[in-house]
Amino acid sequence: MNHTALQFLLAGLVVLPLVGALAALLPAPPGLRGKNPDQAVLRHGVTVTGVVLAAAIALAAGFDHGHPARMQATTDISWIPALGIRIHLGVDGISLPLLVLTALLTFLCALYSYFRMPTGPSPKAFVALLLTLEAGTLATFAVLDLMLFFLAFEMVLIPMYFLIARWGGAQRQAAAWKFILYTLLGSVVMLLGLLLIGVKSGTFDMVALATDNGPKAQLSHTVQLLAVLAIGIGLAVKSPMWPLHSWLPDAHTAAPTVGSVLLAGVLLKMGTYGFVRIALPITPEGMHTFAPYLAALAAVGIIYGSLACLALVRKGAGGDLKRLIAYSSVGHMGFVLLGIASMTPTGVNGALFANIAHGLITGLLFFMVGALKDRTGSTDLDTLARSAPAPRPAGSGAAALLPAPSGAALYARAPRFGGLLAFGAVASLGLPGLAGFWGEMLAMFGAFRPAAGLSRPAFLTFMVLAGLGTLLTAAYLLLVVRRVCMGGSVDLAGAAVLGAADPDGETGADPDGTPAPAPAVPDLARYEYAAWTPLAALTVLAGLWPAALLGLTDPAVQQLLGGGK
Repeated sequence: MNHTALQFLLAGLVVLPLVGALAALLPAPPGLRGKNPDQAVLRHGVTVTGVVLAAAIALAAGFDHGHPARMQATTDISWIPALGIRIHLGVDGISLPLLVLTALLTFLCALYSYFRMPTGPSPKAFVALLLTLEAGTLATFAVLDLMLFFLAFEMVLIPMYFLIARWGGAQRQAAAWKFILYTLLGSVVMLLGLLLIGVKSGTFDMVALATDNGPKAQLSHTVQLLAVLAIGIGLAVKSPMWPLHSWLPDAHTAAPTVGSVLLAGVLLKMGTYGFVRIALPITPEGMHTFAPYLAALAAVGIIYGSLACLALVRKGAGGDLKRLIAYSSVGHMGFVLLGIASMTPTGVNGALFANIAHGLITGLLFFMVGALKDRTGSTDLDTLARSAPAPRPAGSGAAALLPAPSGAALYARAPRFGGLLAFGAVASLGLPGLAGFWGEMLAMFGAFRPAAGLSRPAFLTFMVLAGLGTLLTAAYLLLVVRRVCMGGSVDLAGAAVLGAADPDGETGADPDGTPAPAPAVPDLARYEYAAWTPLAALTVLAGLWPAALLGLTDPAVQQLLGGGK
């Protein structure tokens, strides 16, 4: 595909959702209104996001895969000459997978919302906000000017705030305010760092700044330290990095299903992408100084996220499944930050791979948890496990503790739904052969042998902590599967009991010991198959064929870390 066509495709990716958002607010033409105006505007959202996805796939197909390190589909137009700000767009092997992931997840969210619109105000506003959010996210991954990056980075905040505040669940107002305050305060600090780079170097062009013999030479060691500190705080809030993560569980718990999918699937990636695109190539000396601290906080985040999930999954803890997956994101994104902190091609490639894997797997999990709440009215783990009565399996000792699903467990009541939920959990714990494995493994390999000048004993310690985190992750996710899918009640201080009489009423049995009839749980609907199958298929494909993604990212990462060489 020629350069001009690619230019139009990339520009269309950014502009089309904005045009679609404006059109969603206008009255529908008479021929398109149909019998239900609300369904008409939701159909409009599916159509626009579908066209954007088609453009993203066409861009990926036309991309020169033989030279993924080269910026392609570039547009460079002067916008504010007095400040040296330009409309500079481009895509390489680092940003292309994120563009396609964003377009895919937004389309699947629009499709899901067409059949399962969240409770709230007018669908017109919902679709307009969804499309504006898509435009800002796509622009973040496509722009190559520091000021445009900041504007795109901020553009997503307002739509997400309103999606949480107007279409969210309990405590949505408090969660929305916490989200906006944390991210805005982080962004203000980040802006100072971006301005410092622009003023001291004389340009905001990210491509020129990434070259060793370019304007980056004007940045002294002190300037780089200050810039990394300021920019890193803003990016760390969005990533989210412990201890700046506390807005995330509240936002996820309160957000509507599609809000949680997009927040976990693409918005968190904006922070880690900023580290790779800006901090690593433009301020390498500053990053080298702060890398051990970033790695230490990442390792703490991995352990913290896993321990928080283990606390939530305990019987009687009143843990919320949606909140548990939110805390799991803190741990998973810790692996991404650890890979970036290693400042090696292996670690950074692992971080980029983990970004995509997390978007696919956690997006699928949030879709399913939202659907589970629609079916059962709750995401409380004790409530979900309580409706799973069955006699204790025959035998004694270990045989009596085998995970045999009861007649009221999700496996028995909705086998396809239960099986897909278990698949998502197993993928999230990093099972070899699925997408979650490669990113975490490569990030730990990067920590095993970090960049020259970084303390190897310290990074080996961080690697060991990350390895412990993988074990804890497997523990809490398998416990989730046991409780929700198999109908077992889990006491972490003792054994797992399946279907036995329980003083807390976990089994849901009648006083005479007869198992109470379990409420019906519909299995997967056709629109759910359509929305979730691509995520499951890509999770398997990326796990079995990691070279498809690493072949794009590795040359670009090598050039980025090599100062443009």
